[in-house]
Amino acid sequence: MAVMGLRGYLLVWSTLLLALCLQVMPLADKWLMWRPDWLGLMLVYWCMVMPQRVGVFHGFLLGILLDLIEGSPLGLNALTLSLLAFLVALVYQRMRAYSLVQQAVLIFVLLGIVQLVDQWLMTLFGPFSIHLAFLLPSLIGAVLWPWLFTMLQALRRRFAVS
Repeated sequence: MAVMGLRGYLLVWSTLLLALCLQVMPLADKWLMWRPDWLGLMLVYWCMVMPQRVGVFHGFLLGILLDLIEGSPLGLNALTLSLLAFLVALVYQRMRAYSLVQQAVLIFVLLGIVQLVDQWLMTLFGPFSIHLAFLLPSLIGAVLWPWLFTMLQALRRRFAVS
């Protein structure tokens, strides 16, 4: 197994931090439910492509950062992103063999599960109503997946990261 060079670490962390910035970018209240789970999508990509280098620890660390930035209960996003990284670690080999459309369906399922757990935890922390609109970020993420996957694959080839 080859050791990832400095360019590889910079590419992985810069894309993850860009996704973190997109995740916390201020939007009007009516547009918040339309924002895809950028951090989840990026984490899924790197966990699928480099499972031996990006995994549950990265999900936990990014989740803690997201908790600190958003002011949500500490560990809430850390738990959900760690769960997402774990689920991807379970299915990454199968996911690699799928076409982009099949991957997008699986992305919808994985992000939907994580969103469901997030909604359930939010109900434990206070008054919060659940409706099916919480699945919109998962659906939008699944629609964006083929484009995002193709773009990140080109970036990986450009910087020769394996």
